[in-house]
Amino acid sequence: LRNAMVNRKTGKFSMEVKKTVDKGKRVLVMTNDYYYTDIKGTPFSLGVALSRGHGKYFFRGNVTVEEGLHDLEHPDVSLADEWSYCNTDLHPEHRQMTQLEAIKRYLTGKEPLLQCKYFVKYACSDKELIQEVLFDAVVSAPIEAYWTSLALNKSENSDKGVEVAFLGTRTGLSRINLFVGPEQLTNQDFLTAEDKENIFNADHFPLWYRRAAEQIPGSFVYSIPFSTETANKSNVVTASTAIQLLDDRKSPVVAAVGIQMKLEFFQRKFWTASRQCASLDGRCAISCDDEAINCYLIDNNGFILVSEDYRQTGYFFGEVEGAVMNKLLTMGSFKRITLYDYQAMCRTNKESSDSAHSLLDPYNAFFAAVKWIMTELVLFLVEFNLCSWWHSDLTAKAQRLKQTLEPCDTEYPAFVSERTIKETMGNIACDDCFKSFVIQQIPSSNLFMVVVDNECFCDSVPPITMAPIEIRYILFFAKLTVLLNYCVHNESLKCERLKSQKIRRRPESCHGFHPEENARECGGVSGLGAKPPLVLLPLLLTIFSR
Repeated sequence: LRNAMVNRKTGKFSMEVKKTVDKGKRVLVMTNDYYYTDIKGTPFSLGVALSRGHGKYFFRGNVTVEEGLHDLEHPDVSLADEWSYCNTDLHPEHRQMTQLEAIKRYLTGKEPLLQCKYFVKYACSDKELIQEVLFDAVVSAPIEAYWTSLALNKSENSDKGVEVAFLGTRTGLSRINLFVGPEQLTNQDFLTAEDKENIFNADHFPLWYRRAAEQIPGSFVYSIPFSTETANKSNVVTASTAIQLLDDRKSPVVAAVGIQMKLEFFQRKFWTASRQCASLDGRCAISCDDEAINCYLIDNNGFILVSEDYRQTGYFFGEVEGAVMNKLLTMGSFKRITLYDYQAMCRTNKESSDSAHSLLDPYNAFFAAVKWIMTELVLFLVEFNLCSWWHSDLTAKAQRLKQTLEPCDTEYPAFVSERTIKETMGNIACDDCFKSFVIQQIPSSNLFMVVVDNECFCDSVPPITMAPIEIRYILFFAKLTVLLNYCVHNESLKCERLKSQKIRRRPESCHGFHPEENARECGGVSGLGAKPPLVLLPLLLTIFSR
């Protein structure tokens, strides 16, 4: 793609890409369609990437402006402020408007100076986008009445477990309904300006929208959101599903709807469901209450949502059951994806002064004193400075290690379940026993129930973690040297990988002159010269100021 755009070609192709989300703990595997062409009259090229399924196609309908404005007046309706429905930057009096206010004032004729019209030929325009917003507002309006009926019916949500219901469309329209008071929300930042992952931003859709769009149509995506401040200690569960227009040709995703509930409420519902045995009378033959087994509920990325030990909630399953996770990777139920962070910070050992250490090692004190004397002698000969002899610290200081953070490159794993595997079981040979387990996918969701034998311990199998590992490039250069030597002695090997460099293309024309440029004001740098008094003055000031 880069070479084609540098060479200013026109074309398209598709490629599977991996996108990290949820603070790098999850990965989305999606297919992008890439389109690229050159911009005539310039040395630049333009490339566009569209996510297949929910980014390429959209659904359009016709409604009247009166109908759309009526449904946009609802207080729970909002639009993506970072999206450009109308250009509010041209006039200072428009810059304080939200995009929703700008659309309303434009459609009612109160602000005729607002530009909400076609701006690029053959491309989707602001006017078309506004028409789609009006259509989404009308079509999604009945869900508000449905949410209101649920809130009024206390028997449906007597314990206030479900706190928020939300809907988002492809045009950036959102509807939010609170089933509890704003002060009673467990997650106060959800769907607010502080929650950048879950609101419509200028460069991407919300996380709950994207994850639902990549899921199998008709299924829910459950997850525990991660926080940098309270990692793995979230007390809410988010569930969302995509609304897809079933079409044999394109099948676009037009919206996503979901809820956020208390983690305790979700776990209680799971334990209640696990004890129900429709085909049996009385007590279940095998229950999660048995001490001989451990039951887990994990998502498609391997994170624990429900565990008998509440402290394990939010942790990666491999950290708790390393032997079972290793077996699932071997069997293909889960696959490991290696990701890279080229803007990481790693801890390194740095030397710092420690005068107390010199008392423990007289040799270090002696060599440190010699080093100090040589350093002061060199500084004296260079600077002719006698003042430093009187103000120097005559104590020889040794060195100790101090941990600091430095930029580095790291690699870390992410895990994704295999969708085609619905149920599997296995045995793990440990030191003196066999550890058995069963994993089964919960229908219409991204969740798996895992039942593990609790009587056999596999302490010899280390846990699988998601901790990043620093990339040591010294080994890489050593291998590169060996490969270069091999290339020199083997003429048949072309070493194309080593010789290949990223191509660059110069502009086809050179602009060394501009009619508005005054040539007399350019150049003449070589004629500048430093006057001797100006050179000696800073040196004299430096000597006498010490």
